[in-house]
Amino acid sequence: MENPTTPNSESSNLGNWAFGILGLCILADQIIKIYVKTHFVYGESYTLFNDWFKIYFIENEGMAFGMKLFGGGKIGKLILTFFRIIVSVVGLLYLRALIKNKQHNLLIIAVTLVLSGALGNIIDSVFYGWYFNDINGYMETWFEGHVVDMFYAPLWEGILPSWLPFKGGEHFVFFAPIWNFADACITVGVSILLVAQSKFSLPSIKIIGGKHQSIPSN
Repeated sequence: MENPTTPNSESSNLGNWAFGILGLCILADQIIKIYVKTHFVYGESYTLFNDWFKIYFIENEGMAFGMKLFGGGKIGKLILTFFRIIVSVVGLLYLRALIKNKQHNLLIIAVTLVLSGALGNIIDSVFYGWYFNDINGYMETWFEGHVVDMFYAPLWEGILPSWLPFKGGEHFVFFAPIWNFADACITVGVSILLVAQSKFSLPSIKIIGGKHQSIPSN
Protein backbone atom coordinates (compact mmCIF):
# COMPACT_ATOMS: atom_id res chain seq x y z
CA MET A 1 0.00 0.00 0.00
CA GLU A 2 1.27 3.47 -0.93
CA ASN A 3 2.16 5.82 1.91
CA PRO A 4 -0.11 8.91 1.87
CA THR A 5 2.92 11.18 2.12
CA THR A 6 4.59 9.90 -1.05
CA PRO A 7 5.23 12.31 -3.99
CA ASN A 8 2.44 10.70 -6.02
CA SER A 9 -0.03 11.30 -3.19
CA GLU A 10 1.09 14.95 -2.82
CA SER A 11 0.66 15.49 -6.55
CA SER A 12 -2.80 13.93 -6.40
CA ASN A 13 -3.87 16.22 -3.54
CA LEU A 14 -2.50 19.24 -5.39
CA GLY A 15 -4.43 18.22 -8.48
CA ASN A 16 -7.64 17.72 -6.53
CA TRP A 17 -7.76 21.23 -5.10
CA ALA A 18 -6.50 22.86 -8.31
CA PHE A 19 -9.17 21.23 -10.46
CA GLY A 20 -11.67 21.82 -7.65
CA ILE A 21 -10.99 25.57 -7.88
CA LEU A 22 -11.21 25.31 -11.66
CA GLY A 23 -14.64 23.66 -11.49
CA LEU A 24 -16.02 26.05 -8.86
CA CYS A 25 -14.93 29.13 -10.82
CA ILE A 26 -16.51 27.83 -14.02
CA LEU A 27 -19.70 26.92 -12.14
CA ALA A 28 -19.95 30.37 -10.52
CA ASP A 29 -19.33 32.06 -13.87
CA GLN A 30 -22.04 30.07 -15.62
CA ILE A 31 -24.61 30.53 -12.84
CA ILE A 32 -24.18 34.31 -13.05
CA LYS A 33 -24.29 34.36 -16.86
CA ILE A 34 -27.35 32.12 -17.15
CA TYR A 35 -29.22 34.17 -14.54
CA VAL A 36 -28.46 37.44 -16.35
CA LYS A 37 -29.22 35.90 -19.73
CA THR A 38 -32.63 34.63 -18.61
CA HIS A 39 -33.71 37.53 -16.37
CA PHE A 40 -32.42 40.63 -18.19
CA VAL A 41 -33.21 42.14 -21.55
CA TYR A 42 -30.17 43.04 -23.62
CA GLY A 43 -28.93 46.48 -22.55
CA GLU A 44 -30.86 46.42 -19.25
CA SER A 45 -29.00 47.57 -16.15
CA TYR A 46 -29.56 47.28 -12.41
CA THR A 47 -27.73 49.37 -9.79
CA LEU A 48 -26.20 47.43 -6.91
CA PHE A 49 -24.09 49.99 -5.03
CA ASN A 50 -24.71 53.75 -5.31
CA ASP A 51 -24.33 53.97 -9.09
CA TRP A 52 -20.77 52.66 -8.69
CA PHE A 53 -21.38 48.97 -9.33
CA LYS A 54 -24.06 47.82 -11.75
CA ILE A 55 -25.32 44.75 -13.52
CA TYR A 56 -25.39 45.80 -17.17
CA PHE A 57 -26.26 43.04 -19.62
CA ILE A 58 -24.37 43.09 -22.91
CA GLU A 59 -22.75 40.45 -25.10
CA ASN A 60 -19.35 40.37 -26.71
CA GLU A 61 -19.02 38.50 -30.01
CA GLY A 62 -15.29 39.01 -30.29
CA MET A 63 -12.20 39.09 -28.13
CA ALA A 64 -11.32 41.32 -25.20
CA PHE A 65 -12.66 44.89 -25.39
CA GLY A 66 -14.92 43.92 -28.28
CA MET A 67 -12.16 43.36 -30.83
CA LYS A 68 -13.11 41.06 -33.71
CA LEU A 69 -11.02 38.56 -35.63
CA PHE A 70 -10.89 39.23 -39.40
CA GLY A 71 -13.47 41.97 -39.01
CA GLY A 72 -16.04 39.70 -37.36
CA GLY A 73 -18.68 37.72 -39.22
CA LYS A 74 -19.32 33.98 -39.14
CA ILE A 75 -15.85 32.91 -40.34
CA GLY A 76 -14.03 35.18 -37.92
CA LYS A 77 -16.22 34.01 -35.05
CA LEU A 78 -15.67 30.32 -35.83
CA ILE A 79 -11.90 30.76 -36.15
CA LEU A 80 -11.82 32.61 -32.82
CA THR A 81 -13.90 29.93 -31.06
CA PHE A 82 -11.80 27.02 -32.31
CA PHE A 83 -8.60 28.91 -31.49
CA ARG A 84 -9.88 29.38 -27.92
CA ILE A 85 -10.67 25.66 -27.67
CA ILE A 86 -7.19 24.63 -28.84
CA VAL A 87 -5.48 27.06 -26.46
CA SER A 88 -7.61 25.82 -23.56
CA VAL A 89 -6.81 22.17 -24.27
CA VAL A 90 -3.11 23.06 -24.23
CA GLY A 91 -3.76 25.01 -21.01
CA LEU A 92 -5.33 21.98 -19.34
CA LEU A 93 -2.35 19.83 -20.30
CA TYR A 94 0.00 22.56 -19.05
CA LEU A 95 -1.81 22.78 -15.69
CA ARG A 96 -1.69 19.00 -15.34
CA ALA A 97 2.06 19.06 -16.02
CA LEU A 98 2.61 21.81 -13.45
CA ILE A 99 0.78 19.75 -10.85
CA LYS A 100 2.67 16.58 -11.77
CA ASN A 101 5.99 18.41 -11.44
CA LYS A 102 4.92 19.97 -8.11
CA GLN A 103 5.49 23.56 -9.18
CA HIS A 104 4.98 26.51 -6.83
CA ASN A 105 1.46 26.71 -5.40
CA LEU A 106 1.01 30.35 -6.46
CA LEU A 107 1.91 29.44 -10.03
CA ILE A 108 -0.64 26.63 -10.06
CA ILE A 109 -3.33 28.91 -8.59
CA ALA A 110 -2.59 31.60 -11.19
CA VAL A 111 -2.74 29.20 -14.13
CA THR A 112 -5.89 27.60 -12.69
CA LEU A 113 -7.65 30.98 -12.51
CA VAL A 114 -6.61 32.02 -16.01
CA LEU A 115 -7.71 28.67 -17.40
CA SER A 116 -11.05 28.73 -15.56
CA GLY A 117 -11.79 32.15 -17.04
CA ALA A 118 -10.88 31.03 -20.54
CA LEU A 119 -13.04 27.89 -20.25
CA GLY A 120 -15.95 29.88 -18.83
CA ASN A 121 -16.00 32.16 -21.87
CA ILE A 122 -15.52 29.23 -24.25
CA ILE A 123 -18.72 27.66 -22.92
CA ASP A 124 -20.56 30.81 -24.03
CA SER A 125 -18.99 30.70 -27.48
CA VAL A 126 -19.67 26.99 -28.05
CA PHE A 127 -23.10 26.42 -26.48
CA TYR A 128 -24.97 29.71 -25.98
CA GLY A 129 -25.76 30.26 -29.65
CA TRP A 130 -27.62 26.94 -29.71
CA TYR A 131 -29.10 26.86 -26.20
CA PHE A 132 -30.30 30.48 -26.09
CA ASN A 133 -31.28 30.84 -29.74
CA ASP A 134 -34.76 32.08 -28.83
CA ILE A 135 -33.89 34.49 -26.01
CA ASN A 136 -33.46 38.26 -26.53
CA GLY A 137 -33.46 37.84 -30.30
CA TYR A 138 -30.40 35.57 -30.16
CA MET A 139 -30.23 33.86 -33.56
CA GLU A 140 -26.99 31.91 -33.71
CA THR A 141 -25.96 28.25 -33.63
CA TRP A 142 -23.22 25.97 -32.29
CA PHE A 143 -19.75 27.59 -31.93
CA GLU A 144 -21.15 31.05 -32.71
CA GLY A 145 -22.35 32.16 -29.30
CA HIS A 146 -21.52 35.54 -27.80
CA VAL A 147 -19.82 35.95 -24.43
CA VAL A 148 -22.17 37.34 -21.77
CA ASP A 149 -20.83 40.37 -19.86
CA MET A 150 -22.61 42.04 -16.97
CA PHE A 151 -20.38 43.79 -14.41
CA TYR A 152 -19.98 47.54 -14.83
CA ALA A 153 -17.94 49.38 -12.19
CA PRO A 154 -16.79 52.81 -13.40
CA LEU A 155 -14.31 54.29 -10.95
CA TRP A 156 -15.16 57.84 -12.01
CA GLU A 157 -17.66 59.42 -14.36
CA GLY A 158 -18.17 63.08 -15.13
CA ILE A 159 -17.20 66.09 -17.23
CA LEU A 160 -13.47 66.65 -17.63
CA PRO A 161 -12.05 70.15 -16.96
CA SER A 162 -12.11 72.30 -20.08
CA TRP A 163 -8.42 73.18 -19.72
CA LEU A 164 -7.29 69.61 -20.44
CA PRO A 165 -5.62 69.36 -23.89
CA PHE A 166 -7.44 66.13 -24.73
CA LYS A 167 -11.13 65.41 -24.08
CA GLY A 168 -11.39 68.67 -22.15
CA GLY A 169 -15.01 69.57 -21.39
CA GLU A 170 -16.26 66.18 -22.55
CA HIS A 171 -18.08 63.46 -20.64
CA PHE A 172 -15.62 60.76 -19.58
CA VAL A 173 -15.86 57.39 -17.83
CA PHE A 174 -12.74 56.02 -16.16
CA PHE A 175 -12.70 52.21 -16.43
CA ALA A 176 -15.65 51.75 -18.73
CA PRO A 177 -15.30 48.06 -19.73
CA ILE A 178 -18.16 45.69 -18.91
CA TRP A 179 -16.85 42.32 -17.80
CA ASN A 180 -17.86 38.98 -16.32
CA PHE A 181 -16.70 36.61 -13.59
CA ALA A 182 -14.51 34.69 -16.05
CA ASP A 183 -12.71 37.91 -17.00
CA ALA A 184 -12.16 38.61 -13.29
CA CYS A 185 -10.58 35.15 -12.84
CA ILE A 186 -8.23 35.80 -15.75
CA THR A 187 -7.29 39.23 -14.39
CA VAL A 188 -6.56 37.88 -10.89
CA GLY A 189 -4.54 34.98 -12.33
CA VAL A 190 -2.42 37.24 -14.55
CA SER A 191 -1.93 39.65 -11.62
CA ILE A 192 -0.57 36.81 -9.47
CA LEU A 193 1.83 35.85 -12.26
CA LEU A 194 3.11 39.43 -12.45
CA VAL A 195 3.27 40.24 -8.74
CA ALA A 196 4.66 36.91 -7.51
CA GLN A 197 7.02 36.18 -10.41
CA SER A 198 10.04 36.50 -8.08
CA LYS A 199 8.85 33.38 -6.24
CA PHE A 200 8.79 31.09 -9.29
CA SER A 201 9.74 30.83 -12.93
CA LEU A 202 7.15 30.08 -15.60
CA PRO A 203 8.11 26.72 -17.15
CA SER A 204 8.28 26.30 -20.90
CA ILE A 205 5.39 24.67 -22.73
CA LYS A 206 7.76 21.72 -23.14
CA ILE A 207 6.83 20.70 -19.60
CA ILE A 208 3.75 19.07 -21.13
CA GLY A 209 6.03 16.46 -22.68
CA GLY A 210 7.82 15.91 -19.40
CA LYS A 211 10.87 17.93 -20.45
CA HIS A 212 11.24 19.83 -17.21
CA GLN A 213 12.73 19.04 -13.85
CA SER A 214 10.42 19.03 -10.85
CA ILE A 215 10.62 22.06 -8.57
CA PRO A 216 9.18 21.65 -5.06
CA SER A 217 6.37 24.09 -4.24
CA ASN A 218 6.60 26.51 -1.33
